[in-house]
Amino acid sequence: MQPEAHHYLGIEMNQQVWKLLGQKDRDERDNRRMEHFALASLYHWEQSPKFAPINAQRGHWLLTRVYAVLARSNETLLHAEKCMSLTLELDLKDFDLAYAHEGLARAHASAGNTDKAKEQYRRAVEAGEAIAGDEDKTSFMGDLEGQPWFGMKVSLSR
Repeated sequence: MQPEAHHYLGIEMNQQVWKLLGQKDRDERDNRRMEHFALASLYHWEQSPKFAPINAQRGHWLLTRVYAVLARSNETLLHAEKCMSLTLELDLKDFDLAYAHEGLARAHASAGNTDKAKEQYRRAVEAGEAIAGDEDKTSFMGDLEGQPWFGMKVSLSR
């Protein structure tokens, strides 16, 4: 496969995941496709000639979201921890940091670790408030309020 094809497929698989995440009436086949597309997106990004470590961080965050939506707490936590590890290693800030905390909060909520989930949620809100761009900040805060939170009450008010 040509290296440029990996770049294209990484982007295309990512877009397919987002389409499926936004689909209200997903069935089991759609859920499997969504998981496979997210895994394939990360794989193809890693093979792309334009790969940068931030692509891996964002790929693990996307897997965190997919597994949270699928209510698979072990996988959610695994990818959330990898996302945060890369975030810290790469010294990422702004919305990447906010999303890393959001992913960990959601992962802990999915695993029933309420105290850890609440702490990470608080950190996600703080990091979200520090996002420089208004559009990015609004988008993040909207995502943060969205489900699933596995029965944990979330609020952007402090």
